[in-house]
Amino acid sequence: MSKKDKKRSTRGATKRDVRGAKGATKRGSQQRDRAAIIMQLFRSFPQRKFALKTLAAQSGGADREGRYQTKAIVYQMVEEGVVEATSASTFRLAARSLPTVEGVAQMLASGSLYVAVEGVDKDIYVDRRNASRTLDGDRVRVAITRRRASGDPEGQVVEVVERAERNYVGVVEKTRSHAFVRVASKSMPVDIFIDKGVDRLADGDKVVVRIVGWEAESKCPTGRVVDILGKEGDNTAEMHAILAEFNLPYEFPSAVEEAAERIPERISEREYAVRRDFRDVTTFTIDPVDAKDFDDALSFRVLDNGNVEVGVHIADVTHYVTEGSIIEQEARERATSVYLVDRTIPMLPERLSNGLCSLRPNEEKLCFSAVFELDSEANVVKEWFGRTVILSNRRFTYEEAQQIIEGADGDYREEILKLNELARKIRARRFEEGSIAFEREEAKFHLDENGKPLGVYFKVQKEANQLIEEFMLLANRSVSAFIGAKKGKNGKAKTFVYRVHDKPDAEKLSRFANFILKFGYYFEARKGRAVAQQMNALMGEIKGKSEENLVSILAVRTMQKAYYSTENIGHYGLAFPYYSHFTSPIRRYPDMMLHRLLAHYLDGGHSVDSEVVEELCEHSSEMEARAAEAERASVKYKMVEFMKDRVGEEFDGSISGVTEWGIFVELADSHIEGMVALRDMSDEFYHFDEEEYAAVGARSGRKFVLGDKVRIRVKNADLRLKQLDFEMVGSYDTQDVLYPMRNTLPERVDTSKRGFQKRVRSRR
Repeated sequence: MSKKDKKRSTRGATKRDVRGAKGATKRGSQQRDRAAIIMQLFRSFPQRKFALKTLAAQSGGADREGRYQTKAIVYQMVEEGVVEATSASTFRLAARSLPTVEGVAQMLASGSLYVAVEGVDKDIYVDRRNASRTLDGDRVRVAITRRRASGDPEGQVVEVVERAERNYVGVVEKTRSHAFVRVASKSMPVDIFIDKGVDRLADGDKVVVRIVGWEAESKCPTGRVVDILGKEGDNTAEMHAILAEFNLPYEFPSAVEEAAERIPERISEREYAVRRDFRDVTTFTIDPVDAKDFDDALSFRVLDNGNVEVGVHIADVTHYVTEGSIIEQEARERATSVYLVDRTIPMLPERLSNGLCSLRPNEEKLCFSAVFELDSEANVVKEWFGRTVILSNRRFTYEEAQQIIEGADGDYREEILKLNELARKIRARRFEEGSIAFEREEAKFHLDENGKPLGVYFKVQKEANQLIEEFMLLANRSVSAFIGAKKGKNGKAKTFVYRVHDKPDAEKLSRFANFILKFGYYFEARKGRAVAQQMNALMGEIKGKSEENLVSILAVRTMQKAYYSTENIGHYGLAFPYYSHFTSPIRRYPDMMLHRLLAHYLDGGHSVDSEVVEELCEHSSEMEARAAEAERASVKYKMVEFMKDRVGEEFDGSISGVTEWGIFVELADSHIEGMVALRDMSDEFYHFDEEEYAAVGARSGRKFVLGDKVRIRVKNADLRLKQLDFEMVGSYDTQDVLYPMRNTLPERVDTSKRGFQKRVRSRR
């Protein structure tokens, strides 16, 4: 090739290279632009699933090359975790690419959940498809992916940050090589797989399970059986199952029991020397007939000046349970005794609760006491707080004391009558000052030796109960004011444990006022002590009326819940500026905390670290709420057990609640509650009217609202779920005329294969 041809050839190659480079640059620029557009599409519509063809067209090129580029871009995004494939040809933005928040999951029966995020008003809804193996109580990271029609946020779980440390209780269903545990809880929508220790399990065993893992490809989590409670239906197994369900203990560790047994019973001479001696003062206890521990006693004597001295003597638990000991650690963790329908699960071992610390008659006992000098009008003239030694002369039941109050003769008659006279004056003054008198019948069960409910009765509060209540309240508020009312040089009171109760919520009060209008009662107050005054007037008006129980329940629901705190805001319901719990250290850990603090300050101690005490207050409040839930669950179980033999029978009741899925009815004769599902209403389709809290018929407009008298039929009693299902028979008008339901709904057709075969056979 000549030099001229070589030069021409080189020039041509260079021009082609330049054109190629420019083309490549242009294609690279186009690809970057396309990637940016595609990313913007995904971010603008995070819940939408995009096909490759749609992405190609939207990003500026639906031709072959454009689709090829789009596919490469999207696959790269999938590899980077920015985008996820929802099928072979559709894609959406990966939730982890969105901003996330952390919160705690609350599981629904459907498998969907809500995530509560601290500082955010609205919980985030997560559909079961996006729950990512979350369990109830787990701490999760969730991405908000869209807004629902209501405007509430909806999201997707990106990560389970921390599994909830909790037990699950269920019944074993065993196969040849493994087992599943079916959990009877609406917050556990899947069974738990058991692959180890299966040999020791049998069908029908009630067991406690801990989750050990949940593989990505598995439909249900794997668990480990930590305890076998017994056979399903056995009373003790069922009661222990309720405790385990709420992560409450049902037995003491052997080390704690052994430590309690080692505590000496003998009272030392030193203790006698440093305590105020009440052994020669008339002292007695008044407790329920079935009480096993007696943690409070009253002493009584007339003084030379004509006034009377009343001592409120409380078991000195902290003398025996030293701070930091294994018994104290166990009590702190439990925080409260638990009172199930047929048993008590004590906070302290029996050696202490029913022995050393129980103020049994004719036994010298160590106490922490509040002693009051009262004039004839029950005004406190003088008070004293400190450690004592007592000797109870007599144990009264409430019934025995009540008989004396009502005129019967008996031991210490004059003392009981005088104490009752003083208590009545204290009580009257308390209500004059704004204390609210909530009274509601409490259902109890007659049980046989196996725990089976034979009947329902109602616990009635009489003057003997009120006598004890008023002196316990006097001690509680006096101790609280003794510490709380004194301010130090810094203007602050010393750290203490208060039982506080905030003022009621105005919105709840408004709803309550609207509801009671249907019964002809007016409630105008919205804030301040006027609410308490009107509430007391209302309680007096409804006394003995058919609506008394329902109105009382709803009145209580308008109030805030009491709790423990180092920050004193007073107790609204009792109308006390200072209030604490001093009188039950055998069964409440906050009372033990208070005894220690009071002793420390009486000895001249400085204020303690409030953060440490506040943390213990929060724990105690949480455990108290958990124990109350367990108690309600045990009552519910017995109610369902009691009604199991009454399926098909009809009862009168009143509507105690209305929700989007059903009408709750409380039976008139027993206060047992069940639900009529809206889908089971026989005359027409009903929907929930949120503003009126009513179930409203779509065609006729017939309403079922709170308080309506109705007649129901018991449809089903499910012990596993502790659930009673009712059928609506009819409703009563104001003249107690029953308007029955009419079966006008079209018959529901079974569309399953079995239903089809059944219909074919019937036609033949």
